[in-house]
Amino acid sequence: QVQLVESGGGLVQAGGSLRLSCAASGRIFSNYFMGWFRQAPGKEREFVSAVSRSGGNTDYKDSVKGRFTISRDLAKNTVYLQMNSLKPEDTAVYYCAAGDGRIYSGRHRLEASYDYWGQGTQVTVSS
Repeated sequence: QVQLVESGGGLVQAGGSLRLSCAASGRIFSNYFMGWFRQAPGKEREFVSAVSRSGGNTDYKDSVKGRFTISRDLAKNTVYLQMNSLKPEDTAVYYCAAGDGRIYSGRHRLEASYDYWGQGTQVTVSS
């Protein structure tokens, strides 16, 4: 069991920045690889970024590479998504997720690979 709570969303103008946080509790944080997904109105939830158990490996959706940075602080049981140069198309509810399965190539990009999900935090980017 693990509980995830996202925070840090809000309204920002295009070109601005936000830092999302996901606080984990209930189990040993380092046992889980972590991901961020997002869902815009009328669209399917999509992969945004992921970080390995150790924090040493990361991956990003192509459209956010160079703008977003995922990181984790094992001591704080928290994963972050720093979002810079935000665009209106980044507007979505952002979800934090945790998975405890074995990793293979591409698995971290799949919703089904994650066992626990946060409630989501709204990010709105105005043009």
